[in-house]
Amino acid sequence: MRYFAAALTDTGIARNINQDSLCLKIAETEEAGQIVMAVICDGMGGLAKGELASAEVIRAFSKWFHEELPTKTGYTMEQISRVLNHLAMEMNEKIMDYGKLIRDELGTTLTVLLIMRDEYLILHVGDTRVYEIRDTVTQLTEDQTYVAREIKSGIMTVEQAKTDRRRNALLQCIGASERVIPEILFGEVTPGTIYMLCSDGLRHEAGEDEIYRALQPDMLDDTESMEKGGRGLIELVKGRGEKDNISLITVKATA
Repeated sequence: MRYFAAALTDTGIARNINQDSLCLKIAETEEAGQIVMAVICDGMGGLAKGELASAEVIRAFSKWFHEELPTKTGYTMEQISRVLNHLAMEMNEKIMDYGKLIRDELGTTLTVLLIMRDEYLILHVGDTRVYEIRDTVTQLTEDQTYVAREIKSGIMTVEQAKTDRRRNALLQCIGASERVIPEILFGEVTPGTIYMLCSDGLRHEAGEDEIYRALQPDMLDDTESMEKGGRGLIELVKGRGEKDNISLITVKATA
């Protein structure tokens, strides 16, 4: 299969700094064909510290893609997941050590989508999401947040979570957790499928039905149409008063 993709980010209507960082890579290889890596990090911390944390993690994964992945194209996705898991833990330790040095707390979510040989691998820490869009929209990742845990336990309803003051409280993130345990998912890619990664600034105000209308697979046949659909979603949530940074990456598989 072949892939085309688009990455969009917006500071939003209230903030001066964009603490979201993105990475989108597509490479041609002899052994594994076309490989795609998409990463979104949503940084947290005062002043520019959240921006620093998210950018540092993006740099580490981008470097891995360019320098180390070419030596691992013969690996299985399970083997690669162990390598990426180790990299995530390394970055957690590095950012935490820096926070202790400056006597402040900073951190970032981390969500990685890697596609190789028509299989996908997702590594996920925090509440940045990955959706799979076919005939419907399916959330693949599980939010690692206080409210998501309460909903799963039956203590809180989805409607209550939307207005709860703790809705952004993370159970773990890179740089602010003594130990991180990433969620790791595997799956097969089928032609026509769209994968969307997004920061919480997008999905707070956009429902799955609206995501589907903007990113219907049969309507997106090139990068330009994909960017148009993504930009429409960003403007939608800004119009509803979303104050957070807003980011998304979309990837479509074609036969």
